[in-house]
Amino acid sequence: MEIIETELPGVLIIEPDIFEDKRGFFMETWNQARYEQAGLKVSFVQDNLSYSAENVVRGLHFQNPKAQGKLVYVLQGEVFDVAVDIRVGSPSFGKWVGVTLSGENKKQFYIPEGFAHGFCVTRGPALFTYKCTDLYSPPTEGGVIWNDPHIGIEWPVKTPILSDKDQKYKTLQELPAGYLPVYGGDPR
Repeated sequence: MEIIETELPGVLIIEPDIFEDKRGFFMETWNQARYEQAGLKVSFVQDNLSYSAENVVRGLHFQNPKAQGKLVYVLQGEVFDVAVDIRVGSPSFGKWVGVTLSGENKKQFYIPEGFAHGFCVTRGPALFTYKCTDLYSPPTEGGVIWNDPHIGIEWPVKTPILSDKDQKYKTLQELPAGYLPVYGGDPR
C-alpha cells in the first residue's frame, strides 16, 4: 500500500495493494492495523454506499459539530472527488484538492474531519462507497455551494445534476464563522 500526501495536510490518496490474476483481483479496502501502521490512525463507525448517474455532483458536504473523516473509493464507474479545507484559521482555508477515483484504478481518498467533501460522476453510473469516523447527524450537517467562485474547483462537468439541497448552499465566505469548524479545535 502506498500513501500519497496531498498539498492539504491530512488529505491522503491511498493506493492499496492489488493482487490480480486471470480470475480477477483481491484487495483489502480497510485493515485497521495495516492503515495505522501506514499513519492513518482513525476509527470508523459507519459505512455508506452511493449510486449516481453520470454528471451528478454531490456536495460539498460537512458536519459541524460531529465532524466526519471519510475514506472514500469507487467500486464501479469514475468520479472526480474533492476535499476543501473549511477550518476557520487554517493556513489552507478555502483551498481544495481533487483526485480521480474509479473502479479500475482502485485508489482511495481520505478526507479528514474539518473538510467539506464532494464528488462529480465523470463516468457512470458510479458506485461510491465510504467509511465515516462519526455517525450521520442531520442537525449538524452543512454545505458549501459546489461552484463557489472563491474556492474555484475545476469540476469536469459543465451542467451538473444536483439535488435541491446542494443547489441552495451558500459560498464559503457567506457562511457565519460559528457555522464552520475551527483549525486546531475539537472537531466534535
